[in-house]
Amino acid sequence: MILTVTLNPSIDISYPLDHLHIDDVNRIKQVRRTAGGKGLNVARVVSELEEDVIATGFVGGNYGEELKQLLDRDGIQHDFTPIAGDTRECIAILHDDGNQTEILEAGPTISQEERSAFIENFKRLIQRVEVVAFSGSLPQGLKPGFYAELIALCHKQGVKTLLDTSNASLEASLHAKETPYLIKPNESELEALLGKSITNGDELKQCLQDDLLSPIECVVVSLGKGGALGKFQDHFFKANIPHLPNVVNPVGSGDATIAGFAVAIQQGLKPKNIMKYGMTCGMLNALEATTGHIDRSRFQELFDQIDIKEV
Repeated sequence: MILTVTLNPSIDISYPLDHLHIDDVNRIKQVRRTAGGKGLNVARVVSELEEDVIATGFVGGNYGEELKQLLDRDGIQHDFTPIAGDTRECIAILHDDGNQTEILEAGPTISQEERSAFIENFKRLIQRVEVVAFSGSLPQGLKPGFYAELIALCHKQGVKTLLDTSNASLEASLHAKETPYLIKPNESELEALLGKSITNGDELKQCLQDDLLSPIECVVVSLGKGGALGKFQDHFFKANIPHLPNVVNPVGSGDATIAGFAVAIQQGLKPKNIMKYGMTCGMLNALEATTGHIDRSRFQELFDQIDIKEV
């Protein structure tokens, strides 16, 4: 089983408009409400890959109850820690031929008691799983090293961990004694972490050999349409992906990629197929209107078109 961790989930609200009128009334005919957060996107894709998954994090208030109901509707198991604060709402206004304007609430502040309750529940959950995927930012009240603390608990249980976050929480995890099994930074995040500029593939490969990243077994850097470059221990692999002529919605493709990595790692696949599995899921998400969703019937078709070479 795979556990996904979303510490600051949200109710995502989508408002489609032909045109956004600033400082005026905008009337919406269709509203879409989904259980949002990067880790919940991961959970949905893992479920669509027909693997067992359970989602955890913090939820509170009426929106927290709605979030759990939305996951129930999607058939996704969950075990959240209740909090006094309200789960946040995040609004995306889709307007003017592909533009997207977002309004994102910061979310609740987690108390020390709620933090402790989560950790106790987390300790129970990781006894049931083989892989844990941590995704997204930390809510207010949690220090940057919180992910590192959870990763250390996983390693005591022999559970492999994937971490998809950025900024201070990513840096703290990389400097910790127990580091994640896999991370998936993009080039700009890698530049910020290492204080280096990356202008070509050779420089990127050199960056992946930095001492800061050496304890991490798997580092995969997404290159967008250029595929990805991955470091698996001392081996480097370049993934080249096919051109997708009918991209609908690339939002959430990174989360779908993490879901693919998690499933492949759970299945004990070799590095080349871990790369292919993740990239396939990322592409499948881009072909769907719904974020964090794939059409599994097309999995093998795209999987076979990805070319992985050791470099």
